[in-house]
Amino acid sequence: MFCLFSLKMKAQDTQSVEIENARNADAFIILPDTAAFKPNSTRAVIYSAMFPGLGQIYNRKYWKLPLVYGAFIGCYYAINWNNSQYTSYKKAFVDFNAFTGGDETARFWKDYVPYSYPDIEEWTADQKSKFRSRLQSGKDYYRHYRDMSWVVTIGVYAICMIDAYVDAQLFDFDVSPDLSMRAAPVLFDKTPVNSRSLGLQMCFTF
Repeated sequence: MFCLFSLKMKAQDTQSVEIENARNADAFIILPDTAAFKPNSTRAVIYSAMFPGLGQIYNRKYWKLPLVYGAFIGCYYAINWNNSQYTSYKKAFVDFNAFTGGDETARFWKDYVPYSYPDIEEWTADQKSKFRSRLQSGKDYYRHYRDMSWVVTIGVYAICMIDAYVDAQLFDFDVSPDLSMRAAPVLFDKTPVNSRSLGLQMCFTF
C-alpha cells in the first residue's frame, strides 16, 4: 500500500514539473498555429514579384523552390550563352568589314573561317560575300535567341507569380480521398431503337 502511494505521488510530482516547464516555455516561445494558416493571395503575388520564390515560401510550398530556381538558372544560362555568341559574331562581322576595307589589324574574324576556305589572298569576291553573309547570319541567329531567352525569362517570372496566387487561393481546397471516380459495368435495357447491351458506368464522388 505504501509503495503504490509513493509511486502515485511521484507520478503527480513529475506531471506537475512537466506542466510547469511547459508554461514557462510558452511564456517565451509563441508557436504559430499551423492548422489555422491561410495565405493571402495578394500578399503571395507581392512577395513573388519582389523576388522569385518568395511567394512559394509564403504559401509553404517549399518543394517548388528547386523548380523555380532551376528554371531561372536555365534562363540565365541561355541568355548568357546566346549573348556571348552574338557578341563574338558581331565583332567578327565588324572586323571582317574593316579588313576588307583596308584595315590589316582587324584579325578577329579569322577564327570563323571554315577549314575548306583557302588563304584570304586567294578568296574570290563570291567567297568573301558568302563569308560576310555567314557572319551576319550567325549574328542575327544568336541575337534572336538571346531576345527569346529574355522573353522566356519574363514568362517564367509571370508563371511564378500566377502559381503563388493560385496556390494561395486553393490552399484550403478539399483534396480528401472522397473526391474519387468509380467505374462499374451496367446493363442497358432494350429500347425501341436499341437492343439490350452492356456498358460502363462512371461515378464521380464530390
